[in-house]
Amino acid sequence: MTQAGLARWFIGLQRRNKAIILISADVFFVVFALWAAFSLRWGEVYVPKGDEWYLFAVAPVIAVPIFTRLGLYRAIIRYIEIRALWTIIQATTLYALVFAFVLYESGIKVIPRTVSPLNWLMVMLLVGSSRFFARWWLGETYFRLSGGRSAAGLRKKNVVIYGAGSAGVQLVSALEHGRDFRPVAFIDDDKLLHKRKVNGLRIYPFSSLGYLIERHQVSDVLLAMPSAKRAHISELIRLLEPYAVHVMSMPGLSDIAQGRVTVDALQEVDIADLLGRDPVAPDQSLMQASISGKVVMVTGAGGSIGSELCRQIIQLQPLALVLFELSEFGLYAIEKELNHLLTKTQNPRHIGIFAILGSVTDARRMEKVCKAFEVQTIYHAAAYKHVPMVEKNPGVAVWNNIFGTLYTAQAAINADVELLVLISTDKAVRPTNTMGATKRFAELILQALSLETGFKHQTRFTMVRFGNVLGSSGSVVPLFREQIARGGPVTVTDARIIRYFMTIPEASQLVIQAGALGRGGDVFVLDMGEPIRILDLAKRMIHLSGLEIKDEAYPAGEIEICFTGLRPGEKLYEELLIGDHVSKTSHPRIMRAEEQIIPWMELEKMLEILESAIRDDDFERIRDVLRQAVSGFAPQCEIGDLLWNRKREEQ
Repeated sequence: MTQAGLARWFIGLQRRNKAIILISADVFFVVFALWAAFSLRWGEVYVPKGDEWYLFAVAPVIAVPIFTRLGLYRAIIRYIEIRALWTIIQATTLYALVFAFVLYESGIKVIPRTVSPLNWLMVMLLVGSSRFFARWWLGETYFRLSGGRSAAGLRKKNVVIYGAGSAGVQLVSALEHGRDFRPVAFIDDDKLLHKRKVNGLRIYPFSSLGYLIERHQVSDVLLAMPSAKRAHISELIRLLEPYAVHVMSMPGLSDIAQGRVTVDALQEVDIADLLGRDPVAPDQSLMQASISGKVVMVTGAGGSIGSELCRQIIQLQPLALVLFELSEFGLYAIEKELNHLLTKTQNPRHIGIFAILGSVTDARRMEKVCKAFEVQTIYHAAAYKHVPMVEKNPGVAVWNNIFGTLYTAQAAINADVELLVLISTDKAVRPTNTMGATKRFAELILQALSLETGFKHQTRFTMVRFGNVLGSSGSVVPLFREQIARGGPVTVTDARIIRYFMTIPEASQLVIQAGALGRGGDVFVLDMGEPIRILDLAKRMIHLSGLEIKDEAYPAGEIEICFTGLRPGEKLYEELLIGDHVSKTSHPRIMRAEEQIIPWMELEKMLEILESAIRDDDFERIRDVLRQAVSGFAPQCEIGDLLWNRKREEQ
């Protein structure tokens, strides 16, 4: 029988038959080790005499039960790990001690004392080496039998592990047992590790990556640095970009420690790592000030920002969390997720989660909900935010974004809510689109209500303005991922367009902290870091997927980038401030903006005109009011309401 045939035969055996073979082998090893110990001690081939024969019969009777008890026959040999060596040492040591006791109680006086330690060493060597030899033989043969193919029938991908620390070693061990990746080498920045080996893999400097890719046909580079700072990861990604390899990373240590994922649960490079921006640890006193022990409501709870706010809030132990959402599915999804999160919380205090279907434009329902639950803090995230969609439906957007905010604010006043935080946008600054104009008008409403002396209320109104968030609905990141997976093309509106980006968790934490800093009528601006060119982001995502860009310089590339032109209402550059008046706060990434305010008496008249214009579908009058109220509003396109334009065509 050939080696491959023998391996196939052994792997195909039932576990019971494999255990019998292992036990038989151990019986031989134990007997042979005892004979070898006597032979080594006497310096000649040992032949038992008289009563000495019974020792060879007793040895396996002692060894097999001990080995069985300590689990030597439960392990799957081809997956056995180095930690199993400790179990083998324990089992053989216990056997040697028990056998030594039997040996010296046997009454055979000619047995030297050195036989026992020699017997122990020989048994440990034979039993241990046999396991690891079998692991190597069966593992290699099994890999060859499968043709080096994965469970899906595809050949295993040769990969390089970046990071030869403990995380990298664990990752290699996990991947060796998997069916998708075959580690061929380590890369590490530590010069002291270069040319050394870990788990049989050599450690190379980064300069050898090109050589490794060519020699081993490496398709992926796996980043095994779960605790590294984002700035460091970002720099590594920039170094890897020129190589046509797919870059993936291990999950973070916190996710591994909490059991959310395993070491080998590889994931696409977090786009947040491309920013190279390490989040500032939140100020827990600010995080808890308006949430802990209070009844909190989030409008638009099923949206990208609203749902993340809910996740952050639930960790801060509110008395109750009211989820207010228009979308039935969105409400169902976030309620289900939050209830699941509560089951994982250690020593959780009972937190009431209440799912309320409704629209912020329903003033009566908003007030009833606030009063019924005695809401103390509101995070107002409900809004229509997709720029081209809002341009096509301006009347509905004005009603939802402006009057929805007005009714939420009035409900908060009437229900004695302590704090209302409006989630605003950088598009509210000198807007070129209806969405930005409606969000700035919403800011003006809260500012006016805060300063109007005729309103005697305790509610503090705060607005938080920031740019794009990574991974939100409508974000370019999931769109680019989808287009790359489809084989392209990747669509970019304009080669010059730039945007500010922030992760959803960081944005949500800063919103909560800014709300606690507000005194009433404040407009807070978040430090978004450096702006990013959308074209550069697209190129980096293509490269990190292991693909080449198809263009005139490289026509053999896989993914083409197409420019589609700016969408209706879209700007090349976004701003965060209308004027230059900004002051610092106690938080390094939260600034307070001083903006022009319209008195409530004047604003109230504009709201009446808007309400009448919406009822009459008079979109020209709506745009005139927005121009009058919103500083710098300069629409880029004609009125785009679909129904209104259809009527005009029919006329």
